Amino acid sequence: MSRPIIFGEIPGIKEGHWFEGRKEMMPSSFHRNWGSGIDGNGKEGTAAIVLSGGYEDDYDLGDEILYTGAGGNKNGKQIADQTWENSGNAGLLKSMDEGLPVRVIRGHKHKSDFSPKSGYQYAGLYSVIEAFEKVGTNGYKICLFKLIYSGTNPSKKLPEEIELDHSVRDKKRKKGTVLRIVRDSKIALSIKKLYNFRCQVCGTAIKTKNGFYAEGAHIRPLGRPHDGDDSTTNLLCLCPNHHVMLDKGTFSISDEYLFLGEEKGKLFVHDKHQIGLDNFKHHRESHGYD
Repeated sequence: MSRPIIFGEIPGIKEGHWFEGRKEMMPSSFHRNWGSGIDGNGKEGTAAIVLSGGYEDDYDLGDEILYTGAGGNKNGKQIADQTWENSGNAGLLKSMDEGLPVRVIRGHKHKSDFSPKSGYQYAGLYSVIEAFEKVGTNGYKICLFKLIYSGTNPSKKLPEEIELDHSVRDKKRKKGTVLRIVRDSKIALSIKKLYNFRCQVCGTAIKTKNGFYAEGAHIRPLGRPHDGDDSTTNLLCLCPNHHVMLDKGTFSISDEYLFLGEEKGKLFVHDKHQIGLDNFKHHRESHGYD
């Protein structure tokens, strides 16, 4: 492609800018692809996406978007599995890993309260915070990306904070200007103490000035679309490295606690720690191990 890929804001095109058609976006590199919703590749990353109503598994809450990746779609219906090797999907993965901003454009065919009645409108900069796969509405595997608004003008429809009790109970929600999940530190601390702050994968306990450090890692993520519980059955005690690797799907865990993927060996599980195997199953399915 002759036009260079450009990340971030494009001079002269402010959030809320309206385009009559997609060809208007191309000369400035705002979105360089006329026929594809994703402008990017696995080598450089993805700079922009268009929400055009072509995928049934998308949802759009304004400041939070679940976006279906590219591939296997014909006339608005999925007819084949999607893969992470697809250039656009690989680009979104790279943008997630490197924290590259993604310009989001909503088209008039996109079914959302935030879409324009005609043409296309620039929604602002978003960050890709999660990528996973699942079997979509039409029975084929799809690659899904969760994006969070990272610009300076949050929409009127604000995301939700989630406050959680100390057990598996209904989640209480309230509006907030920043999307974050308030993790129950009492539950996480109990798990970390059970393992003496040692990682259940590598056995490392990170010494600090005031003791030892570890992280409470949720096997099944909290919040949409996973809706995992903040309970001991969904928590592991991990070092920061293995926490990130688990979240990114670099490895997963079988029902027998064997590592799958880039890690070898077996998860250490204390006799008093009861883990919900359905959480492992969800993680494996989300990252393509099942």
